[in-house]
Amino acid sequence: MPSPVSECLYCQNNDTLHQLMIKIEDLKVSQLFLFKEQSFTGRCNVVYNDHGVEFYELSDEQRNLFMEDVATAAKALAKAFNPTKINYGAYADTLSHLHFHIVPKYKDGYGFGGVFEMNPQKTYLSDTEYEAVIEKIKANL
Repeated sequence: MPSPVSECLYCQNNDTLHQLMIKIEDLKVSQLFLFKEQSFTGRCNVVYNDHGVEFYELSDEQRNLFMEDVATAAKALAKAFNPTKINYGAYADTLSHLHFHIVPKYKDGYGFGGVFEMNPQKTYLSDTEYEAVIEKIKANL
């Protein structure tokens, strides 16, 4: 039976990961990625560096640093894009690597008032547009 790490797209840094998202920056104990699907402008993932399954398994120090990374990313998105609200999701039924979805929501935008769709496959950008979004986020980290 393959180990969870050998099947983890984050740990393997594989083609599936690169088809879904673009790495923005290393944070204190995690990495920040931009989702390529941008129905929610600025949507990112904060991915813990080590392959961890459950939030409660982290030491107090590591958990606090990870949540600082989540807050740092959310604050950068708020400054860069001025969303109405930022939603947070920590889903890992099929991908057991600790990560948080950071989803800016906009009052007149896609999916406002409901739970965000994981991958609506509606909005993709050009390479130049991705670069511009990433630069706005980096400028506010």
